[in-house]
Amino acid sequence: MERIVCLIIGYVFGLFQTAYFYGKAHGIDIRQHGSGNSGTTNALRVLGTKAGLIVFAGDCLKCALAVCVIRLIYGATHPEMIYLLCIYAAAGAILGHNFPFYMNFKGGKGIAATAGLILSLHPVFIPVGVVMFFGAFLTTHFVSLGSLLVYTGFMIELVICGQLGLFGMSQTLLVEMYIVAAFLTAMAFWKHRENIKRLLKGTERKTYLFKKNKVD
Repeated sequence: MERIVCLIIGYVFGLFQTAYFYGKAHGIDIRQHGSGNSGTTNALRVLGTKAGLIVFAGDCLKCALAVCVIRLIYGATHPEMIYLLCIYAAAGAILGHNFPFYMNFKGGKGIAATAGLILSLHPVFIPVGVVMFFGAFLTTHFVSLGSLLVYTGFMIELVICGQLGLFGMSQTLLVEMYIVAAFLTAMAFWKHRENIKRLLKGTERKTYLFKKNKVD
């Protein structure tokens, strides 16, 4: 039951589509511009750096808040599985971001929301996430490559930290947490399937923080 509650709470938080609402406040529907994606990268390309940073912060925050709420609700009563419940809340937030029911289930790709998971789950994940993303992005300017490397690094680090006892959970709960994280990783790769094709073909669009981006 706790897992379902966490998913629902996370999904509700994830429904706040920062890019969509920011775009509407500036007179456009972000889904009708650029890639049509309601996420940070498209907001950056269509509306500029300021918009991209605001959207990233909003999408990151909603996942982190969902995790924080779960800690408040279950931290004292379920300490032996709190990290697992936090992962469920984050999964709900990412699903809400990617598949918002009121937008015909067409949202973003969940990377900024995943950043909220990395920031709020445990501090140990932050350095690797930062290095993975910015190392790839600043050298190639491919957001998709940095995003996929973040997920890959997070998945590997999660298993290593889990097996080293960082989370203080039983092996059964750890395996369940790995499965949820693997699902999120697989979903991220699936949401980026077209980007992966373009990366392999050498036709992926580059994105820049401080210069005008090409908008398709």
